[in-house]
Amino acid sequence: MKKSQYLLISAVFVVVFFYGLSVGVYNIFPYEFLDSSNDALFGQKTIENNQFVNQADMDSLIKIDNKSDIDQKRNFLTEFFWNVGSLQSLKDKIQLPEVESDISDSRYNNFQNLLRIDRLTVEMEYGINSVSYLFIPEQSNEKLILYHQGHGGDFILGKNTIQFFLDRNFTVLASTMPLVGMNNQPVVEIDGLGKMKLISHDQLSLLETNYFNPMRLFLDPIQINLNFLDKDYDFKQYSMIGISGGGWTTVVYSAIDERISDSFSVAGSMPFYLRVNDRDIGDYEQTNIDLYEVTNYLELYVLSAYGEKKHIQIFNKNDPCCFSGNGYETYEFIIKDKISQLGKGNFQIFIDDTHNEHKISDTALEYIAKNIG
Repeated sequence: MKKSQYLLISAVFVVVFFYGLSVGVYNIFPYEFLDSSNDALFGQKTIENNQFVNQADMDSLIKIDNKSDIDQKRNFLTEFFWNVGSLQSLKDKIQLPEVESDISDSRYNNFQNLLRIDRLTVEMEYGINSVSYLFIPEQSNEKLILYHQGHGGDFILGKNTIQFFLDRNFTVLASTMPLVGMNNQPVVEIDGLGKMKLISHDQLSLLETNYFNPMRLFLDPIQINLNFLDKDYDFKQYSMIGISGGGWTTVVYSAIDERISDSFSVAGSMPFYLRVNDRDIGDYEQTNIDLYEVTNYLELYVLSAYGEKKHIQIFNKNDPCCFSGNGYETYEFIIKDKISQLGKGNFQIFIDDTHNEHKISDTALEYIAKNIG
């Protein structure tokens, strides 16, 4: 080889080496392509590594074979969250929210088919509250949507979703998670630790006692607001829609309360065996072992879909936040088969590939509208 050729090859090697190093360090082209390709390959690898769950161990993970098992799981959930034996005994207490009728909030001034907004405030343990808005349409179809926002902030983020269903004459009750949005972040005193401002769900574990499970803070506002709606209104149907952490709330609450006839969880949860990166691990409520070692996610999906009910999971295929990819393929048909064996219920999964965001898209909204009722 001529010296000039050797020098040329060496120079090309040096350039390629340092450019490749820069791609990794400074995330320049083609970093995004390589990174997304790696995610795709890694996601596929994850599914391949977990095919055994689909083939051999799924039945051992879903310990539900009949109506008696359904009742037992639901009773466990009410015992776990509220320390009562059944949801009916909880309803009998008839705790109600504080209601302010016909409030003014300029953020919603341009809403169409809106008669008024009522503010519902639920006061809970440790001074923690939950503020929800009841959007009442001028023209009503006598059906209600419980819309639940996630960790991202106030349900103003779901303005498009709320208006979408108002346009179709639904009443919408909009809520969000504890410590988020208009909900307060109180300073509490914890034995042995002193005073602390609650700003994170992970802190809620510090409130656990033999007599109080802070996990109930995620569900109390829903069941208390439903008590009020049952008492003061005569809706023909309750449906629930949640995004992200609100999607998690949708899965768990609809698994317990048979009043929720249709539930739609958007980018809300995945079984533990599919949580392979930091984005998908989840925080306190998503990983509370005391709950999931007795009623795991797969069983929650069955409970949400069983009976005169329908449960649909919506995943954003290219979601930059959570639960993207095709991990759902390892359990989708297993859940459907279980529901079929049980004799009644409806479980579906819808993959939204029309965008690359963490949201409820217009496509997803149209899909939900077609599948309600």
